[in-house]
This record gives sequence, structure tokens and C-alpha cells, in this order.
Amino acid sequence: MLIAVICVFLLAILLQVLGFFEVIGTGKDFNGIFTLKDHLPLYCVALGGLLLYLLPKKASTIIFGLLFISFLSFSAFLLLNTQFNWNTNLSLEVDTLFFALRWVMLGFIVFYGFIKKTLTFWILVALLVGISIGHDFPFFGQGLQIFSQIFLKMIKVIIAPLLFATLVYGIAGHSDIKQVGRMGWKSLLYFEIVTTFALIIGLIAINVSKAGVGIKQAAAVAHDIPKVEAQTAKEVILHIFPDSIVKSMAGGDVLQIVIFSVLFGIALIMVPMAQRKPLINLTESLSETMFKFTNLVMYFAPIGVGAAMAYTVGHMGLGVLVNLFHLLITLYIALIVFILVILLPIALIIKLPIKRFIQAIAEPVSIAFATTSSEAALPRAMEAMVSIGVPRKIVAFVMPTGYSFNLDGTTLYLALASVFVAQAANINLTLGHQIVIVFTLMLTSKGVAGVPRASLVILLGTAASFGLPTWPIFIILGIDELMDMARTSVNVIGNCLASVVIAKWEGEFDPNSEEAKEISI
Repeated sequence: MLIAVICVFLLAILLQVLGFFEVIGTGKDFNGIFTLKDHLPLYCVALGGLLLYLLPKKASTIIFGLLFISFLSFSAFLLLNTQFNWNTNLSLEVDTLFFALRWVMLGFIVFYGFIKKTLTFWILVALLVGISIGHDFPFFGQGLQIFSQIFLKMIKVIIAPLLFATLVYGIAGHSDIKQVGRMGWKSLLYFEIVTTFALIIGLIAINVSKAGVGIKQAAAVAHDIPKVEAQTAKEVILHIFPDSIVKSMAGGDVLQIVIFSVLFGIALIMVPMAQRKPLINLTESLSETMFKFTNLVMYFAPIGVGAAMAYTVGHMGLGVLVNLFHLLITLYIALIVFILVILLPIALIIKLPIKRFIQAIAEPVSIAFATTSSEAALPRAMEAMVSIGVPRKIVAFVMPTGYSFNLDGTTLYLALASVFVAQAANINLTLGHQIVIVFTLMLTSKGVAGVPRASLVILLGTAASFGLPTWPIFIILGIDELMDMARTSVNVIGNCLASVVIAKWEGEFDPNSEEAKEISI
């Protein structure tokens, strides 16, 4: 850790000499004028690491607690000062002091990672550092988007071969076509029940909060959303089935890959054992290799996650937390209620070891939260479920299927957002109209879990179908990144729980299995 602290100090000195912070802080050409804040962050991070290294554990804990309290107090003061128009102007020295203390606190957190040495903790560290970089150096934060894009590309290259290999091996490797059928109807029944509850909670939340009432149409703002046409029922059904598996894999269409893989696995069962064995061995080896491939890519996860947060905050600013706060808090409260009222009782009913489950899903949920992509979390989530005792054949079938049919967070969000659009446009929807619209959204949203903010595209298409205006949707776009983080995280939690439910239902949940012991999360 000491070597890392020294390296950060040396990097700070080097960047100060090069004038780097002036460039990344403003996004302008270097003009030779520096402020103290341009030099402080790396020095403060290194100072935090040095204090953590030199001081006893108890003293370090006390200092970190004081820094955390000062950070919360100062942030609360700034928020109240803005909200209530106190017009209290802080001196440059006071502002710089709290700026420095915040980065020293981050230094404690960053270098504690060298003690903790877990990937999950490093991802959480990256989240915090990414937020700070995006807030303090927005131009630089937006430039970091390339690292989050690299991470997402590396994850996407895993998805198709991993799904194909695990599904085919899970079906053909056990030669039990009856179990595949049982898992199919059990999964769909469970998905339908849970997503219906999500739909109901979303409708209740938006009708109680009335977050869209009173919003006035603002001037149009250009946004990079593709033009969409309303989908017919025929188009929705046809989209489920692939016309080219290569095209489906290249496009990352999870549902089409699942359909092809299931049919391929069933067909393989019907082949004589002599011809079947080589393909079963191949898919088993490919499955194991892709999980190891995932482990390699996950080492890049903290950088990808931190870069994603830096870009989000740098692009949108922290002020977005205040804008449309009513709608945002409605969604977050509704999702929390869904977890506590629906998912938690299910976990208790099946006697799930909740603490171990939370530890297992912490990393994939963190990835989903930062990248706003369920697809990015899928490989690690599948490994996590195997590690707590869900057989790989069940994980391989239930989780990819759930990513198309069990979008708990997205379903709840679409219910809430569709009624918000009508409220903002002052259109009075009866309960019957609301249910018809939301069930339509449930159908048209299948298979979009892997695409960040694809639900906005679905929402636009459905608005066109029911004659709703689109301008409220563009208002939602302002905070959609923050909403997508929450709903995507709930999607991942819901699908992880679904795999445990089906494993328990099949009587095959075994925390002490050989498969579980092979994976360390």
C-alpha cells in the first residue's frame, strides 16, 4: 500500500508540472492560470492513504468518521442554501477546505481497498471516485466514457457463447427433456406472477404521487433517440424467433439466442449418444472457458464502472438529483416497496439464506447499477447463483429466460412512466386504460434487458400506439440514467432470486454441491 501511496504522490507532482488538471478541469486550452483545486485531488487521495497506513486502526476509523460527518454536513448545507435561497456565500478558503477533506476521505476509501482486496469493494470504490471525478472535472469525466464502452464491449462478447454453451449443456448434458419442460412452465408461471405484482405496485405508486400532474411543456430539446414505430402483435411475436443465429448473436438479442439454444439442446438429446457426446463435451468446455473469460474481464470492472459514473455525472451534473425529484423518488420508493413486499417474502418462504444471497449478488448488482445494463451483470450473476447452490443447468435456463420475461424493475418503471406521460399531458386515463397500456408495454419490452435505456424506445413506440404525446418522455430522459440504474439493479436481483426459486421448486438447491465449491465469490 505504501508503494501505491508514493506512486500517487509522484503522479500528482508530474501532472501538476504538466498542467494536466487545468486542461481536464475546464476542457479548454492551457492558459497558464491554475487554481488550488486543480492540484489538490491526487495529493489529498495520497494523504488519505498515508494516514491510513501510518495511523492505528482505531485512530483511522475516528478520522474517517469525522471526515464523513463533515462531508455530509457541508453537502446538506449547500442543498438547503440552494433550496431555501439563503444566499449565503462561502469564502474560497472554506469551499477549498471541504473540497480537500472530501478527497482525503476518498483517499481513505481507495487505499482501504488494498486491505479489503475484494473485487466488489473495488467496484464500490470506483463508483464513488467516478462520481467525484464527474462532479469536479466534468470535461475529463465525459472523456472517460471510452473505458466504460470498452468494458461493455468485452461483456457483450461473452454473452452469446456463454448462453449457447450453458443452455445446450444444461439440456443435453442431462438428457432429461421432461425437466426442461417443467422448468419452462414453472419459470414462466413465476415470472408472470412476480411481474404482475411489479405492474400493480408501479400503477399504485404513480397514481398516489401524481408526479406528472402540473408539468408544463418546455421548449423541445434535441435528444439522440432513434425514431420508432408502433409494433404490432405480429411483429412482437415474430421478433422472438431468430431467422439467423449469427445475426442474433451479433445483435445481442438474448431471447432469440435462448430460443435457438433450447431447441438445439432438445434436438441434441434426440441424437444417439455416440454422436451426441463430442458436442456435449464441447459445450461443457466452452461453458467453463467462458466463465474463466468472465473472471478475466471482471478485473477491468472497477475501471469500467468508475468511468461510467464519471461520464454520467460529468454529462448530467449532480443537479439532476434535484430536477424531477418527485418522479425519481416515486420510482425508487416503488422499487424498494417491491423488494420488501414481494421479493423478500418470497425469499423467506423458500428459506433462502438471505445474508449469503446478498453477498453473492452485491457485485453483479453494482455492475448493473453503474452500467445500466443487465447484460453487463449477467455472466457474474450466473456464477454467483452457482456459488450459493443453484445447479448450473437451472441457472443456465432460468436466468437468460428471465432477462426476457422477468424484467421486474423495467415492468414497474414502464407502468409508472406511461401514466406519468398521461398525467403530464393532462390526459385522464381510467384504470382500464392504464392496465391495457401497461400490459402492452410488458409485451413490447421483451428481450431489451441488455440495452441501456431501451425502455425509452419502447415507451416512445407505445405512446405512438395509444395517441399519447412524446414531449413528457423527453422530460423523463433528463433523469433516465438515474432511473435506469435502479430498475436495472432490480431486474438483476429479481432474476437471481428466480433461479433460486426454481432450484428449490425442483428440489435441487444444494449450497454444498461440488459446483458451488468450485466458485468463490
